[in-house]
Amino acid sequence: MPADATDLISGLISDVVDKYDGELVDLRRDLHTHPELSWSEARTSDVVAARVEQAGWSVTRAHRSGVIADLGTEGPTIALRADMDALPVQDLTDDPWRSTVAGVAHACGHDVHTSALVGAALALAEVAARGMLPGRVRLLFQPAEEVMPGGAVQLLDDGALDAVDRIFALHCDPGVDVGQVGLRLGPLTSAADRVEVRLTGTGGHTSRPHLTGDLTFALAKVTTELPAVLSRRMDPRAGVSVVWGSLHAGAAPNVIPDHGLVSGTVRILDAVAWADCEDIVRAAVADIVRPYGVTAEIDYQRGVPPVVNEPVSNRILARAVRSVLGEGAQVVAPQSLGGEDFGWFLERVPGAMMRLGTRTPGGATYDLHQGNLRVDERSVGIGARLLAETAVEALVHRH
Repeated sequence: MPADATDLISGLISDVVDKYDGELVDLRRDLHTHPELSWSEARTSDVVAARVEQAGWSVTRAHRSGVIADLGTEGPTIALRADMDALPVQDLTDDPWRSTVAGVAHACGHDVHTSALVGAALALAEVAARGMLPGRVRLLFQPAEEVMPGGAVQLLDDGALDAVDRIFALHCDPGVDVGQVGLRLGPLTSAADRVEVRLTGTGGHTSRPHLTGDLTFALAKVTTELPAVLSRRMDPRAGVSVVWGSLHAGAAPNVIPDHGLVSGTVRILDAVAWADCEDIVRAAVADIVRPYGVTAEIDYQRGVPPVVNEPVSNRILARAVRSVLGEGAQVVAPQSLGGEDFGWFLERVPGAMMRLGTRTPGGATYDLHQGNLRVDERSVGIGARLLAETAVEALVHRH
């Protein structure tokens, strides 16, 4: 496609998003007012499906929750994904559009993601209506990102990536100013698994530990030694992190209990190491508790793979950022040990995720998953333009 044609498409995308900017902000506020937890995104799905279908997209409802929409009839296919679910967090803001659902809030910015993808849908529909879309685009409005193994698995089972060549997504970053975008080649987020170690043994009096398995001591050894063992059994470049969130054993200071458990998360930046980690954890725990005469039962739940931005896809994002926001808008996104089920899609097809700046320059820096999260709403229109531009860039520049 000639350069002047791509410039024309870029201008059209910008004009359409500007035209609908007020509607998109209102949509974001509506979603924020009516948040829905993972697998319960019925209202959100209804609102999204109705709007993109009205714009000319072919809409399919996922069998449990979520929306898949297609535009175009031939050529390569690019997918754009937005997650829709909220968190079990109390909204602590006093905004007029604060959550009306007690204990539930869009504290991770998924309302921004969803609204931005609707905006991209409106822009791309106009591009297609003028006969200028150089391929096919699929939108994935995904449920249940906040639970493991994530709603991405359901959409994959529904055929969401059938015939798709690449996939892209964005995620709010309240530590980056609005108008800037974080990109990173390679691992962006980590794999995230859950592990629970349950020990059983012969309890007894603390004056006679030699007649028991001293289960509490054994549990403490698991807590401290498993992270140490993994740091030596696994490549340190894999970025393995074991952090415990819960530990329970006993109720009296002079009684050795007969059962106890410790649970936490295992996070890994490397996909190859992630594949090996469960077996190493199981073997290490067995070795750690063996001298104490207790039995270990391990519940290891594989959660999500790491998000690893593929080189060509990352370059496509960089071109889209320059086109929408100009030189200097791209910043380096740090690696995160947070989990993100977009990684499941990247196990199937190449793609990349960008970090969308949502902080008002000079304003407060918030954190995700907190009830006081606020976003600069200019990020909604910027996100819409970036997603639409990314789809066109990916269709035009495929290498």
